Order: sequence, then structure tokens, then C-alpha cells
Amino acid sequence: MIDERIHVDRPIYRALWVIALLILAPVAPVLAQSDESEPAAKELITPATDRSIERGLRWLANSQHEDGSFGAGAYRGNVAVTALAGMALMCQGSTPDRGEYGGGISRALAYLLSKCESSGYIIDRPSAGHGPMYGHGFATMFLAECYGMSPRDDLREKLNAAVRLIVQSQNRAGGWRYQPRPVEADISVTVCQMMALRAARNAGLYVPPETVERCVGYVRACQNDDGGFMYMLDNPGDSAFPRSAAALVGLSSAGIYKGEAIDRGIQYVLEFTPTRSAMRRENYFFYGHYYAVQAMWQRGGEPWARWYPAIRDHLLRRQEDDGSWNSTTVDRPYGTSMALIVLQIPNNYLPIFER
Repeated sequence: MIDERIHVDRPIYRALWVIALLILAPVAPVLAQSDESEPAAKELITPATDRSIERGLRWLANSQHEDGSFGAGAYRGNVAVTALAGMALMCQGSTPDRGEYGGGISRALAYLLSKCESSGYIIDRPSAGHGPMYGHGFATMFLAECYGMSPRDDLREKLNAAVRLIVQSQNRAGGWRYQPRPVEADISVTVCQMMALRAARNAGLYVPPETVERCVGYVRACQNDDGGFMYMLDNPGDSAFPRSAAALVGLSSAGIYKGEAIDRGIQYVLEFTPTRSAMRRENYFFYGHYYAVQAMWQRGGEPWARWYPAIRDHLLRRQEDDGSWNSTTVDRPYGTSMALIVLQIPNNYLPIFER
């Protein structure tokens, strides 16, 4: 289901990805097969969607700061926003220094490398907010995607340090929280670290199997009877759409694509199909749909064929005249990056988002 409009030459990345999957076969079973009746990417990404994506990409590229960072207001220079913007540009098919947005991707990479502390922590402290491990997780994922495309010793060194920090800050229950300390945990930060670890493994870096096993156990333990997922294991609560979508992606990041937990989780998330509930949980709209589209993409078949057109059409209606999408809880670069990632998922370009 790769869209053939743009060809990206990534032999090294593909080789590393295949090797990583083979090495991790015990914890990463064969990917779920898609339904042959699914619409192809060229059918899902309509001409109107293409135009919307191009307008969004141009706006996002033009919003990049001279130092390579992204973000506005209190989030200017935020490493999570910068990493997500970089991935949104890579979803178009550009890679560091290659393609239409290659220069911007390389500048974002240079900025994030400049924010890597000696401990491995990736953080811009003035813009970090109250949950800097989110930023670390997204930045680690972006570094891993870039390393797979442009292997460099300096990048590998800092990526390895970032992965070590994640491994060392996992708490006893198997999860992570806002700070790089093995104390508390919540499902949202945990899934962010799980995706970062999967991206690193895809790029050929070592991740201890026990780290993966423990975070899988944490996510599984957070599932409620209704199929959704609670926020914190230490403080059990109700299920919610955003964190339930995230939990499904966390499990798929660990190589779990089938089973009762997945089936029940998918059924719960489907209750929030955008045509009926796109405006619910508005504070977490982009966050929730960033994960939900990935969960449905991995599921394939009828759930995917129903979900993507619904969120696609909603995002097209929501796009601003200048090509951006605004997030009332973060900022416009964040909202635009998330919307662009969602819309470009059928491109199937980035290994972390590939089926």
C-alpha cells in the first residue's frame, strides 16, 4: 500500500529495519495483514487531500525558526513539537538533506542534537513544560528515524544515550511518567517511550527485551472491562478515547497486533469514529487522532476503511485558510504537524508508522 507518486531511496534503512525485525522475532510477530479490499493510498489521499497536505507542509516549513526548531509562544523550541514537525515533513517522502523538505528536516535534526544533554536527556528547558519525558520520547523517535536514513556516528552516540535514559527511567511497574525517574507511571508517557524504543530497534539499536516485556505488562494491566484503558495503574479510573488509542499503538509498537486485548480496544475506540464524535475531548483532539489513525492503520480492513476517510474529511474542513491547523492546548505548529501525520499515514513512508 505504498503510494508510488514519490520514490524514496532508503536501502540502508530498509536493511536495518528488516534485520531489527528478524532479531526481535520473539517479541515482534509478523505484522497484521491488510484486507485486500482496502482502498489503496491513491484512493484515500484524494486530490483535495493532496492539496490540503501541500498547503499544510508549506505553512509548517515556513514556520521553522532559524535555529531549526519549531513551536510558538511558550512552546517555541519545544523538542516534542520540533520532532513532530520533522516527522510530518518526512511523511511526505523527504529525508535529511534530500527532497523538497530535506533542508528543514536536517535543521530540525541539528537543533535536537544540540539539545541532547550528557545524560542522554533531550530537552529544551525553557520550553519543556510539565511533562518533559514526552519531549524526550518524541525527540528520540525522530532521531531514530533520521539515523535509519542517514547513519552517522554522532547521531548514533546521542541516540544510544537517549535510549539508555529511557531504559534506566522505567519504573517497577513497567511504565514512565513526566520526569526521567523510575517512580510514577502513566499510560500516555509510557506509550510515547514505547514508540521511541520501537523506532530505535527498527534502526538497529539494542533495546533490552525485559524493558519491552515490562512496558507491555503495564499497558495490558491498564485495560478496563469496557475495552478502553485507564490513565494510571496506581489510580484506577475510567477509560477515555485518547489514551485508549495510544495504548493500542503502544502494544503494536511492541509487536502485538492481535488478541483479545486488541480486539476489545479497537471496538472501544471505534465508538469515537470522527463522524460522530470528532469534537469530543477537544483538549486532546490531535493527540487522540494521532494515535487512533495509527491503531486503525495497523488493524486494517473495515475499521481502517471507515476511520481514515472520516478523520481525513474532518481535518480538511478544519484547516485554516493559511494551510495550518490550530491546537488550542499547545500551538499551531503542533496542530499542523499532527494533522499532517494523520493525513499522510497511507503514504507508508516512515518505518515507525509502517504496517
